[in-house]
Amino acid sequence: MPAYFVTEIEITNEAGFAPYRAAANATLEQYGGRFLTRGGATELIEGEPEPKRVAILEFADTEAVKRWYNSPEYQRILPLRLDNSRGRAFIVEGVI
Repeated sequence: MPAYFVTEIEITNEAGFAPYRAAANATLEQYGGRFLTRGGATELIEGEPEPKRVAILEFADTEAVKRWYNSPEYQRILPLRLDNSRGRAFIVEGVI
């Protein structure tokens, strides 16, 4: 069953975040992930607060998401995201 890694973040330091953005694609390719959306326009239709930046990554399954997230390649760049943005990230299982 496909699984999705979803982030909703606010970038607090664009210059510090840029190296993360540049390196993220290479880590995804190694672990079979791909971006479905990455920072496109959002339109809030219910609730609050307004989302700042949303990224949705698709993987074959939850275990593939975890292999990528816990990989040495991703863990090496993760501090660039965490130190230069605030938000949340989570895994959502898809449907077949």
